[in-house]
Amino acid sequence: MSAQGDCEFLVKRARELVPGDLWAAKAWLITARSLYPADFNIQYEMYTIERNAERTASAGRLLYDMFVNFPDQPAIWREISVITSALRNDSQDKQTQFLRGLFETLPGRVQCEMLLKATEQCFNTLERAEMLLLLLRRFPETVVQHGVGLGETLLDAESIEDQESPVNCFRKLFVCDVLPLIINNPDVRLPASLLYKYLNKAAEFYINYVTRSTQTESQYQGSQDSSDIMSPSKRSSQKYVIDGLTEKSSQITDPWERLFKILSVVGMRCEWQMDKGRRSYSDILNRMKDLCRYISNFDSEAHIKYKNQVVYSTMLVFFKNAFQYVSNIQPSLFQGPNAPNQTPLVLLEDVPNIYGDTDIDRNKHIHKKRKLAEGREKTMSSDDEDPSGKARSRHITVNKADLANSIEVLESFKLARESWELLCSLESLDKEFTRICLSWKTETWLWLRIFLTDMIIYQGQYKKAISSLHHLAALQGSHSPQQITGQGSLESQRALIQLASCHFALGEYRQTCEKVLDLMCCILLPIQEGSKVQEEQPKVKSKFRKGSDLKLWPCTSRAIMPYCLHLLLACFKLRAFTDSRDDMALGHVVVLLQHEWPRGENLFLKAINKICQQGNFQYENFFNYVTNIDMLEEFAYLRTQEGGKIHLELLPNQAMLIKTSSPPMGLLQQEFIPVLQPSIQTADRHHTVTRGITKGVKEDFRLAMERQVSRCGENLMVVLHRFCINEKILLLQSLA
Repeated sequence: MSAQGDCEFLVKRARELVPGDLWAAKAWLITARSLYPADFNIQYEMYTIERNAERTASAGRLLYDMFVNFPDQPAIWREISVITSALRNDSQDKQTQFLRGLFETLPGRVQCEMLLKATEQCFNTLERAEMLLLLLRRFPETVVQHGVGLGETLLDAESIEDQESPVNCFRKLFVCDVLPLIINNPDVRLPASLLYKYLNKAAEFYINYVTRSTQTESQYQGSQDSSDIMSPSKRSSQKYVIDGLTEKSSQITDPWERLFKILSVVGMRCEWQMDKGRRSYSDILNRMKDLCRYISNFDSEAHIKYKNQVVYSTMLVFFKNAFQYVSNIQPSLFQGPNAPNQTPLVLLEDVPNIYGDTDIDRNKHIHKKRKLAEGREKTMSSDDEDPSGKARSRHITVNKADLANSIEVLESFKLARESWELLCSLESLDKEFTRICLSWKTETWLWLRIFLTDMIIYQGQYKKAISSLHHLAALQGSHSPQQITGQGSLESQRALIQLASCHFALGEYRQTCEKVLDLMCCILLPIQEGSKVQEEQPKVKSKFRKGSDLKLWPCTSRAIMPYCLHLLLACFKLRAFTDSRDDMALGHVVVLLQHEWPRGENLFLKAINKICQQGNFQYENFFNYVTNIDMLEEFAYLRTQEGGKIHLELLPNQAMLIKTSSPPMGLLQQEFIPVLQPSIQTADRHHTVTRGITKGVKEDFRLAMERQVSRCGENLMVVLHRFCINEKILLLQSLA
């Protein structure tokens, strides 16, 4: 029998003995190995027996012998492939743990050589990178030789694969796994240009990872812990899987902390002016402000170095705090479907002293120099916008109930705003920052546009804000097509709400009214009595600072509708109380003053005085929308001898009543004709009803007033909402 035949016989005999007598099988193989020490099959069979018995030490010794003596055997590399897969696997099953332990028994030199050779046999870029990463982590000395090459390979693969998002498997491995190994190894020498390139890639990845929209998370899986979701810094707990990676590999804990750590290491390597004692974002920003004061004094090389320090340090502070602000005022952008229902907020100009006397208002504000007789009056100093973008100090108010961490959120807004202003303060900084933003395509980031819009509004640059809001509206349309129902409908109208506020600040009252009335179509009325709705509205402070305040309003129908009514009242009261007569505007003011009654009682009495001075008043929508008992009593009194026998034309004429072609009037007829039916019948009997000179007209007025009293219990918010929807054309015409 030949030697080959002898070996095969001995191996076969050992296999037959394994099930019944393991020790006898091992004895046969030991004898065979001593007879034929150069035969691979005998040693592999010995290894198989030890591996199946999960004897880590003995299996490891045999694997080591085979790797040294038979490095070209395919069976060896199949086994090594299984072991390295276990090393890269997240699984904790018994077999995987055994294979990891088996690998650990091998000498370090053999482990290194084994991983390196296993890497060479990988043809898939991602698998090759993960294998090489194992090598770099276990043997830091190999980072010098292989680290930068692996990093460049991953970045090249990202370009070749034409990844749409920076949050992809190649960038993740580079930024989170390879880059820290490279920059933290003092033996790896890197030019400053390469360090800035890597810092740029890392910043783009982490910012996109943290701010990824729920709409883009197509691989979003599993339920989420609500306590984690509430905090934007804990979004790593969300089970988000990056395509090409496992769930565990896709999770990144403390992404902002990791990014600022990279910034710090790159800064030390580039010999920036670092202050280890300062760690808060405010401290970093103040340090950059100090550096900017004398940055122009440096020579060319130093100027470039410190310019990069200011740009990257300030830019990261900006993005971090801008995100912190937006994630709190519009959390649904970043939270998954199971997130708690957190109320979104919107930054709006406050409408000061809405129920105050217009004459007093005009004398109270120094910057309002236009006379009321000129027909227009601005509510805020919007005609002297500061083109530099540096705003006067303004105050933002927010109810604690709407935003529990309001102090931290407003501080984030302040830091982000100051960071932006610093980046735009010098041409060299602005140019570099703009270049980075263009490469990152930040113009498509909805969350960033929300912040920039709020910042511009804060700065009082209302015309610029209007342009930004049109951009925001376009982005919202492309990002959230499914948010057209329910509360999301109003949230998606953020741009419309702020447009109304900006037009009002500019004194453009017709445009204000137009946006408000468009917005009313998205309002979902609460099914409550009007008094309760009013009581639960956010209360506006009665004392206002000089200049204009801003307020973060809940982006809900309950809060936004009162704000819209305030804007409408502010627009119409300026027109109603001019020296010229405008009964239509005065009538609209009376309707709107019902909201939050009796806060507007003084203004209502001023309206009554004006009617008395005129001697007559015509407003044919009166009985459609005025249900306030105090107002009804006052108008009834005006008709009496004691009240001055004022001539009032408050009933719709016959043409208005039978006009059915207009849908709004159709709605009104259906609801109000039963109430006004007696007066309609009387109008048929008295053809001179609109002149108010017959006895029948007096009877019509009395009957209409009696029936109107029965409507005093109606939900006032429903009445005012109907007023805005049905009388949209009339309201806009009044401000033409």
